[in-house]
Amino acid sequence: MNEKFSGSFTQQEPLSDAAIAAALEVMQHGRLHRYNVVEGELGQAALLEQEFAAQMGARYCLSVASGGYALATALRAVGVEHGDLVLTNAFTLAPVPGAIASVGAVPVFVDVTENLVIDLDDLASKVGQAKVLMLSHMRGHLCDMDRLMQICNDAGVTVIEDCAHTMGATWNGVASGRHGAIGCYSCQTYKHVNSGEGGLLVTDDEDVAARAIMLSGSYMLFERHLAAPDRTVFDRIKYDTPNISGRMDNLRAAILRPQLRDLDAQVARWNERYRCIEDGLRETPGLQLTERPAAETYVGSSIQFLLLDWASDKVQEVIRRCADRGVELKWFGAPEPAAFTSRYDNWRYAPVHSLPQSDRILAGIVDMRVPLTFSLDDCAQIARIIRAEVGAVFQQERALPSQARQR
Repeated sequence: MNEKFSGSFTQQEPLSDAAIAAALEVMQHGRLHRYNVVEGELGQAALLEQEFAAQMGARYCLSVASGGYALATALRAVGVEHGDLVLTNAFTLAPVPGAIASVGAVPVFVDVTENLVIDLDDLASKVGQAKVLMLSHMRGHLCDMDRLMQICNDAGVTVIEDCAHTMGATWNGVASGRHGAIGCYSCQTYKHVNSGEGGLLVTDDEDVAARAIMLSGSYMLFERHLAAPDRTVFDRIKYDTPNISGRMDNLRAAILRPQLRDLDAQVARWNERYRCIEDGLRETPGLQLTERPAAETYVGSSIQFLLLDWASDKVQEVIRRCADRGVELKWFGAPEPAAFTSRYDNWRYAPVHSLPQSDRILAGIVDMRVPLTFSLDDCAQIARIIRAEVGAVFQQERALPSQARQR
């Protein structure tokens, strides 16, 4: 049976009644700017920061305009300057090296493994080149965070975690974003909470927190933050920290607060869908799944598989055939960036690196969103379609004489 999927890979669930009511309240009083509050009022952005800090077990939290802004702010807050080298993953998305470039620093890319995480052996060989690692938990895959922190701590390297895809995930019971000095999260529509755009930054370091708040554009109104250091900390840094405005507004904060309260339930729903697709793809000839470590509690808001060492035209044929049947797949092996998908050698503002291991793996990574608007029946159907099309192309390739395959 030649099934065709008719759902949308970009359709989000509607906001909850609680989020809509909170948004209406802010719109009715009109005080959208985070510092526009009346006497005795606690602004929505300040409350969001207080609640997220408690949820993450962090001392301090700052809400900002985007996840990318949070990353750049984190770099500035730990003292990264023009010309500094910053380690980061070869497998990531453009906002990560973009944040590094935005402060005038230089990305140094670290290899990816077949488990789609940073290669810790390659990191150990490069860790002496920089004082900061911006670690991207790309597509929700967590590396061995205990070993990574040991490597970085031994070398005196500060870790900034990009948790755009791991809000709600843990490693050995520690929340993603709480291993390094700073955790940065995205609230963009395709992430785990949805305010269209938005970001959150958490840390236990009072000087980092104070600098981040000043950088975000606090106009000396830092006493209106509920998850901020004492005023005396701001007195140390307020004259030397520039205002690079990137605040979150009260409207976005209002719709995020109910969503964060529902995060654990949403994670469970994502993982149901992820496991349904994963089970449907197991033992597909030519297709390699990423097995999740026991120490990792993941959030299955997307799924990746490898068509490792396939010819590029055959990977593209799988993508095309699945698209013809309504299944939208993305490929990290394409020579040119497309939409949200790009690779380290597309970013010409960064020095050219030779990473043959990463090139091989990126050439085989196929990626798919798993929206909560999909039912479990949808997920099972999607898995059947991918399995059928990968299997068909794989069998065609195997049927060719060896000389034709080599061509």
